Amino acid sequence: MACEEDSREGTCKDRDRDWHHYSKSSGRSRRSSRRNRDRRRRRSHSHHGSSSRRSHHRRSRKRSRSVEDDDEGHLIYHSGDMLRARYEIVCTLGEGAFGKVVECIDHSNDGARVALKIIKNIDRYREAAMSEVEVLENLKSLDTDKRFACVHMLDWFDYHGHVCIAFELLGLSTYDFLKENNFQPFPIEHIRHMAYQIIRAVRFLHKNKLTHTDLKPENILFINSDYYMEYNPEMKRDERTLKNPDVKIVDFGNATYEHEHHTSVVSTRHYRAPEVILDLGWDHSCDVWSVGCILIEYYLGSTLFQTHDSKEHLAMMERVLGPIPTNLLQKTKKRRYIHRGRLDWDPHSSSGRYVRKHCKPLKHYMSCQGEAHQQLFDLMGKMMEYDPAKRLSLDQALRHPFFSCVKKKKKKKRTTVVGRKSLYIDFVQMFFSTVTFTELCTFSQ
Repeated sequence: MACEEDSREGTCKDRDRDWHHYSKSSGRSRRSSRRNRDRRRRRSHSHHGSSSRRSHHRRSRKRSRSVEDDDEGHLIYHSGDMLRARYEIVCTLGEGAFGKVVECIDHSNDGARVALKIIKNIDRYREAAMSEVEVLENLKSLDTDKRFACVHMLDWFDYHGHVCIAFELLGLSTYDFLKENNFQPFPIEHIRHMAYQIIRAVRFLHKNKLTHTDLKPENILFINSDYYMEYNPEMKRDERTLKNPDVKIVDFGNATYEHEHHTSVVSTRHYRAPEVILDLGWDHSCDVWSVGCILIEYYLGSTLFQTHDSKEHLAMMERVLGPIPTNLLQKTKKRRYIHRGRLDWDPHSSSGRYVRKHCKPLKHYMSCQGEAHQQLFDLMGKMMEYDPAKRLSLDQALRHPFFSCVKKKKKKKRTTVVGRKSLYIDFVQMFFSTVTFTELCTFSQ
């Protein structure tokens, strides 16, 4: 969730533990607000004079034993309950400020298992959910072949005031997998595979004029999080290795189109770009910064910028990436962060000592000097360029040498498929060139 003011940063301290933590608590969508105003107007016009009936309906719904909400607006449900005579609730998968996510059996689709996000029966969450539905419908129409690693919405409906969104059932989030694996880093080959899919998916969003604005490990899920278990004698513990590192991006509740109003604060703290903190405005490039932060977290197993204070966050950036360019500091509206054209920061204070202890220059985090590691750090450094205008685009990122072996594999795979087709065509041509008309008639009989 994006915190609106530094004074409210305390609410960000408990990081979301899975993708089900719906981050759009403000209900800021102009799309959904317009839609709901239009609905209210139509409802008011068609039901003029029926306020007593509506009041009675609300009271009777509250008294209903079959559909009840708790004090926080969550739908009260039990295992085995049926929604829309289609979705049978199996268990709870996650819970957040927005509502809950449950695993369901879809009886209209041969008993397939789905994840159903059940939004609280509260206006601002309902409006935010409708905004996400609109984005998901658009993405689904743009990616009918599922070529990009974005989660697909299967269905949505309103259940007694609760917007419910059905998704394909996926595995653990990348954050949860790290957590359950004692925050052991991912192997670099897995990082390469995951990074390629994430960057392609986010580039797909950007090409369709959409910025995700809340990319983080919690919002990237494995398609299947099954793993091999192996004992590490040095660490004296079991360690998990994924069988399949394929991922998908989820949670489009904060996704924003280019033409829409851009709120001043976006992204979860640890993945927030410097231009957002400095209130310089933001665009697609804020997603690029977030992806860079995600990749270093996959490499280290822990968050790079572990702080909840904006000035301290900027000081950590300077410790890792070098001084913030003067031209950015001169343009910031956050004058309290600046003194004499530099970040107003005392390295000898207790906060300064904390930053020096917990942060070091980016290249110093490299655990190995191998070519793949050097390429990854070069990529991350270019994705975490301070100036958004100079920051690597995702088109450029996909052409980075770190992904050269990925492209070679894909090219080899395509060549193999083409080769098989060519072999088949050659065989057919040879067959018909040697078979006589009489023999062909005999075959057909």
